[in-house]
Amino acid sequence: MDTAFEQQVRNMAAAMRFPEPVYVTRPNLPPLDTVTGMLAAAWERQWLTNDGALHRQLEDELVRLLEVPHLSLFCNGTIALLTALEALSLENGEVITTAFTFPATVNVLHWHRLRPVFCDIRPDTYNLDPAGIEALIGPDTKAILPVHVYGTPCDVNAINDIADKHGLPVIYDAAHAFGVRLRGESVLGHGNLSMLSFHATKVFTTAEGGALVTQDPELHRRTCLLKNFGITGEESVEAPGLNGKMNEMQAALGLAQLAGLDANTDKRRCLDGIYRRLLKEEPGLVLLDLPSDVEPNYAYFPVRVREDAFGMSRNTLYNALKAFNIQCRKYFHPLCSTNPWCRLETGALPHSEAAASEVLCLPIYGTLPESWAETIGTIIRSLGALARA
Repeated sequence: MDTAFEQQVRNMAAAMRFPEPVYVTRPNLPPLDTVTGMLAAAWERQWLTNDGALHRQLEDELVRLLEVPHLSLFCNGTIALLTALEALSLENGEVITTAFTFPATVNVLHWHRLRPVFCDIRPDTYNLDPAGIEALIGPDTKAILPVHVYGTPCDVNAINDIADKHGLPVIYDAAHAFGVRLRGESVLGHGNLSMLSFHATKVFTTAEGGALVTQDPELHRRTCLLKNFGITGEESVEAPGLNGKMNEMQAALGLAQLAGLDANTDKRRCLDGIYRRLLKEEPGLVLLDLPSDVEPNYAYFPVRVREDAFGMSRNTLYNALKAFNIQCRKYFHPLCSTNPWCRLETGALPHSEAAASEVLCLPIYGTLPESWAETIGTIIRSLGALARA
């Protein structure tokens, strides 16, 4: 039997339900004829992959746009991250990372026979807490793998100091951090390598796709070699590479998107402002602060739901919003430390566990109407008031 609260939610939804699903994100798509126009030249050349002209052009454009010295495109971000581990010759040891992330971050370690050692996060940024890293470093530690969660930069200076002290490489999972700047410079300039994802859910997309960024020209050469089977010539293979190349269809979509990136960011900034205006004073909701020294990309809008003050749990809110056709996501639940292949002896992760049980990401994308964001914020406030009553 339904509770009185569930019946009240249904009554409210009958008047305020969206006519179509409002997803947590939608791809930022350019006009189709712009993409097909770029592909026409590839068809004429009959060159669809293997370092084609569009691939080379997109790499050059992204190097300039992101202000990085070396960038190599990949078919997806997971393969890029897997290649980063191989480029640094990491295997048979431990890597310190976070459990509060998408599974791909940790899955690549398994493929390299590396054991994840989970460090807790900071509750204010959801990023790896440098204060906990050093205590986890041992004789088998091979690297540190932090994540710029939701595009908020990690404490890169503290992590760099720890890595230098112990002679460890740092690979950043920067899947969320396309275009993010820290203290006036690209956040991708930190660590030995940074991985970007261009999946359809990201602020910049090539449908699937990704990239590795590095300051080191020799490391760049090696990542480019490894993504192309390790081939150095028609009859020579230098390394045990794989096929991680981006094709011309992906590159065409990426190139066609470049002109609309600023407008997409401006729209996301506006939506972020609407949510903040409506929800910042709502009892029991904690919003992620935007640091003053960061230029964000507004990729996500996470809200932390404190049940005792808001009146309902994150999971109850998540289900209630579905009645209004609002499809939010519990990024990141469950923690990667609960995956069967990751269940190792690890220390307590209280902040990670709390975040995984309380954070809900709201819809935010460039084509989301501002009026819809207003309605979503109003619905959340109304549900909180109903629950507390």
